[in-house]
Amino acid sequence: MLSDTQWARIADLLPGKPTDKGGRAADNRRFVEAVLYLARTGCPWRDLPPELGKWHSVYVRFSRWEQYGVWDRVAQTLCGEADLEELFIDSTVVRAHQHSAGAPKKTLAIRRSVARGAD
Repeated sequence: MLSDTQWARIADLLPGKPTDKGGRAADNRRFVEAVLYLARTGCPWRDLPPELGKWHSVYVRFSRWEQYGVWDRVAQTLCGEADLEELFIDSTVVRAHQHSAGAPKKTLAIRRSVARGAD
């Protein structure tokens, strides 16, 4: 998913570098590729393939990185890449409820009561 040159450009921006305390992020590349897989396919978190990691761990880490602004730094670094410079949302991805298909609404006509008109 990520080319080696793209990975080299963002690797130092990610938490868990050798200079950071602890060894919590030895699999940063696999994690980033899992997030890219989810973005590309549009599948739910729970449908993440097991070879890309446990879905809940990927979700929690993704959320933390979002809070810390890691994804903003990565986007700023890669903004000049030809593959990542535009994002299109196709109408095949946007889902609508079946009742929003444009059929006319059925409304009941309000009738005056016969007893009320007798006065």
